[in-house]
Amino acid sequence: MKKNKKAFITGVTGQDGSWLADFLLEKGYEVYGLIRRSSSFNTDRINHIYQNPEINNKRFFLRYGDLTDSSGLAKLLHQIRPDEIYNLGAMSHVRVSFDLPEYTGEVTGVGTIKILEAMRTSSAKARFYQASSSELYGGMDCPKKGYTEKDPFYPRSPYGVSKLYSFWSAKNYREAYGLHISNGILFNHESERRGETFVTRKITTAVARIKTGRQKTLYLGNLDAKRDWGDAKEYVRAMWMMLQLKKPDDYVIATGKTYSVRQFLEEAFGYAGLDWKKHVKFDPRYLRPTEVDYLLGDASKAYRVFGWKNQTSFKELVHRMVDHDMDRVTSGEKGDA
Repeated sequence: MKKNKKAFITGVTGQDGSWLADFLLEKGYEVYGLIRRSSSFNTDRINHIYQNPEINNKRFFLRYGDLTDSSGLAKLLHQIRPDEIYNLGAMSHVRVSFDLPEYTGEVTGVGTIKILEAMRTSSAKARFYQASSSELYGGMDCPKKGYTEKDPFYPRSPYGVSKLYSFWSAKNYREAYGLHISNGILFNHESERRGETFVTRKITTAVARIKTGRQKTLYLGNLDAKRDWGDAKEYVRAMWMMLQLKKPDDYVIATGKTYSVRQFLEEAFGYAGLDWKKHVKFDPRYLRPTEVDYLLGDASKAYRVFGWKNQTSFKELVHRMVDHDMDRVTSGEKGDA
């Protein structure tokens, strides 16, 4: 009898980690997720798996650990012996990274080296996915069709700098040790599981609260920033597809379309029958010391090599997020952030 493949996910309690766990379980994997020890059990996004034996079916396991603990990571990988490792764990909020630069560098940057080294010494046959980011580009002028894998990087935040360190660390381990390691340079990807401190989810949550009379005003920073927003559910599929390839490489994952925060506001508030201009106010606290005004990705290489392309439109994504938050707010459910 053929054994199930084993996957190890750092950041399993986050947006991407939870969608990836869902996806891999549907594929028949045994899924092991890394969680940090805390006095509170922050598993809201994966409770539907963890608490449901029909979905779990003894194939979903949580293990305590931390990306700053190299010996602990090595011990876990030696015990689990995963076939695939997905390094999604990070301090992932760009604006907050300016307030916590050292912590961001330690977890998002150096943490990658620690898990790569743990894999090299304990589970070298595993295939490794490194979550890279469009924030790598930041300060460079964007080509008309969007950034590709060949464009130079110029990060504009401690988060982006840390991701740059991780990108090159992954590439170096691939070339130095012949390991199957791929970087997924994912542009912004959202869903109803996005944390409420991120601008997209902050907007859709505010729409639901304003529509139901629970909130009057939404405070935001730069409304002119443009992002290439895709569906997180589709992006985790691209992660998996990369690790099924015979040859590892680096791939941009993006929709090829960009929209401003202002356009996101218009779509979300308009869908709920609200005028965003009556409720949104500017707050300089939400501005970054160095702004990234425009991000657009070109995922043609991913389509050419393994057939991935975006399928969910911007409008569909925004509407789905608003619907989710309307249902959540009206039913009095706990938030996902």
